[in-house]
Amino acid sequence: MTIDCGLFQAAKMILGTPFVIAFLIYKWRRRHLSMYDVVEKFLQSHNNLMPIRYSYSEIKKITKSFKEKLGEGGYGTVFKGTLRSGRLVAIKMLGKSKANGQDFISEVATIGRIHHVNIVQLIGFCVEGSKRALVYEFMPNGSLNKYIFLSEVHTLLSYDQMFDIALGVARGIEYLHQGCDMQILHFDIKPHNILLDENFTPKVSDFGLAKLYPTNDSIVSLTAARGTLGYMAPELFYKNIGGVSYKADVYSFGMLLMEMAGRRKNVNAFAEHSSQIYFPTWVYDQLQNRNDVEILEDATDEERKIGKKMIIVALWCIQMKPNDRPSMNKVVQMLEGEVECLQMPSKPFLSSLDETIIGGGENSNQSNESSQSSQF
Repeated sequence: MTIDCGLFQAAKMILGTPFVIAFLIYKWRRRHLSMYDVVEKFLQSHNNLMPIRYSYSEIKKITKSFKEKLGEGGYGTVFKGTLRSGRLVAIKMLGKSKANGQDFISEVATIGRIHHVNIVQLIGFCVEGSKRALVYEFMPNGSLNKYIFLSEVHTLLSYDQMFDIALGVARGIEYLHQGCDMQILHFDIKPHNILLDENFTPKVSDFGLAKLYPTNDSIVSLTAARGTLGYMAPELFYKNIGGVSYKADVYSFGMLLMEMAGRRKNVNAFAEHSSQIYFPTWVYDQLQNRNDVEILEDATDEERKIGKKMIIVALWCIQMKPNDRPSMNKVVQMLEGEVECLQMPSKPFLSSLDETIIGGGENSNQSNESSQSSQF
């Protein structure tokens, strides 16, 4: 804390120690209230976009004093709640902000202005002193990561279900990029941030890292890389391959889609063969050599076609150069089309340094917190 020494000494000489203590408390409170002032100013300037504002006492009633915890992560904790109408909700209690409340502002500013079947709905929020909460629709089937990996799942989804989820996620991201008056770049597309309702309809969630840009901005500015290692686009690290744009979300979706198709993590150090450690490279070689790939031993011909289509689309999405990747609109078209109409892209380039970055996986976060719970 920086205090004018002359002012401090003058106050001490004239008014004595009690005033000095009060003065120090005042300065401390001013500094710590600045974050809340920033958040409050934002809310007042965007009141036409805002969902319902709840008091902290109402949040306690809704959650029955935070009785049932759904999950926990670096961002804070998620609790199950019930509104007076009987509707179930998930309440994300945000932890201490590392960015002057910008994580809260990003989430409310983006998700608070949109409504789409494949975007999780923000019902309300709470800002009261240091207490900040976000009230979302409750998603009974939790997050997608519970259903992808064969070694971890209790309920195995069919390839038809997996494809429908992938297509829904693609449509949600397409809407963020092109369906709003501002383009919304998510910057943290990954299995944990895809939630599933009672019908397994996917909803993109967790907009704490999201950014809004004018729709005509093809290249955007970032002060630091943001997202989760293993899903982050290479241009966030290497500026020489292209500028940062909505194509960063396309890359992240491609890495997610590849994991959904392969039912395994893209990087697996314990793979049976060393060539299989990085799945995208291995599966590319399989398709090039045999024009087919065995995903599941007991897969039907139709399931193999679905899996192959998902993999080819994913390979297009994870091209090293942003300009070589399709838009999300094109991705949706490719997923909706026939696999026979898809051409193979170039092989995804992977150097040893890229492998270190990509291999960070779900446990390595960059720039901001990422959700690790079953709900958010």
